[in-house]
Amino acid sequence: MIGVGLLGAILVGILAGFIAEQLMGGNHGLLTNLVVGLIGALIGPAVLGSLGMMPAGGGFLASLAISTVGAIIFLFLLRLVMRKPVA
Repeated sequence: MIGVGLLGAILVGILAGFIAEQLMGGNHGLLTNLVVGLIGALIGPAVLGSLGMMPAGGGFLASLAISTVGAIIFLFLLRLVMRKPVA
């Protein structure tokens, strides 16, 4: 999250977590959205960078988009791990 500052990073994290939650059909609180969004901010650039899909430029909207993609990936992987076995 280059160029958004600490307060911007927190806002991006909350928004990215919220957007990912809505797209993935979850129901979490503000703190969980923040954590998911901030983890997404770590995952997003790694995944998109390895695929050669990092957008040019930075700022709030680019950080939000990248963090949201990472948050969606994180929630997807978390659901795979947390899935209860079928008996």
